[in-house]
Amino acid sequence: MNKNTSQSTVALVDVKPTELPQTSALVAQVVAGLCQSPKRLPSKLLYDDRGSQLFEAICDLPEYYPTRTEIGILQQNAGPQARLIEFGSGWSIKTRILLDALDNLVGYIPIDISCEPLLESVHKLRRAYPDLAVSSLCIDYDQPFSLPESERPAQRQVAFFPGSTIGNFTPLEAQHFLKRIADLVGPQGALLIGVDLRKDPALLIPAYNDSQGVTAQFNLNLLYRLNRELGSNFAPENFQHQAIWNKAESRIEMHLVSDMSQQLQIDEHEVCLTKGESICTEYSYKYTLETFASIVKPFTVQKVWLDENSLFSVQLLTL
Repeated sequence: MNKNTSQSTVALVDVKPTELPQTSALVAQVVAGLCQSPKRLPSKLLYDDRGSQLFEAICDLPEYYPTRTEIGILQQNAGPQARLIEFGSGWSIKTRILLDALDNLVGYIPIDISCEPLLESVHKLRRAYPDLAVSSLCIDYDQPFSLPESERPAQRQVAFFPGSTIGNFTPLEAQHFLKRIADLVGPQGALLIGVDLRKDPALLIPAYNDSQGVTAQFNLNLLYRLNRELGSNFAPENFQHQAIWNKAESRIEMHLVSDMSQQLQIDEHEVCLTKGESICTEYSYKYTLETFASIVKPFTVQKVWLDENSLFSVQLLTL
């Protein structure tokens, strides 16, 4: 894309407050998750502003192969698209590779649950791409939403879902989410998606349990967030971060393990934890090319790009 063309378009910025559940609904969601067996909390709660900053730090760690591997694939294989819609854009680092390679792009819509990095990236993109119309949405994209109108008619809409975030969904949840994306982009639409591949656990586990403890901070930050927003009484110092490989389910699981028996107070609700009991905070499914292709309907896999070690894939799905 030519950054310095003579024409000028208005960059649209439509950042909305994060549409997470209201406090009462969030309390009910958290309590319901902690009353399950085993206990579980939704991974989207990891991404407040502090959590998003910590995740960006994780992406730079030597143990965390997905980000640098995906960026390398994109740098080698970027091509032209139409209106680009990015889910979980964060600081839009990978997006710049695509924006630099795309011709006649109608617009760019970054979507993220955390407003601070989204706002920062939008301001930087407006300076770097003055002729690109940007309409950003700070929402929980796992909930129904509609796209803003485009300044210029878009003949095709292409969603971009990088970073292997699809692995945070169970396969059934992923199927439902991909169907929603298909409905969003329409009959001529497409999806460019990052999909992490199944590999040796000796490589996987350190990526989620780094030697510097950044991932542990990221995981424990969830408890600080719940204390701040819900007035709960989690004592983060009484929990340990744990990442395990669940071979049967082909997924990494992140847990917070209680060091002692403790009683949690969340609004008017009490939840008991025994020593050694864990709260699962994130799944990260790892696919083979065949198992991922089996869940993408109504999309079909048009093309797959791999790194030289087949650690990670970027896949183009079409309708």
